[in-house]
Amino acid sequence: MNLFRSEEHIRNWARFDPATAEGILSLSDLVKLFSGIYFRRRLDGDWVSHSREYVREMVDTLAKLGKTGPFWKRPKP
Repeated sequence: MNLFRSEEHIRNWARFDPATAEGILSLSDLVKLFSGIYFRRRLDGDWVSHSREYVREMVDTLAKLGKTGPFWKRPKP
């Protein structure tokens, strides 16, 4: 994860790949995503047994943020 001052700085970065532009998140969106139960409960002893429900909440959060395109899809094995 790289943190930048603005989207303009990201796009001007020498290693910026336009194919990853969909992955740009604002700081407030990152806070929303990382405040979810998927991340908050990671150290719980039963996290693995609940991980599917936690992932659903994270996917819902991403959808609310408008992050539903191919960049955000998990690749099929």
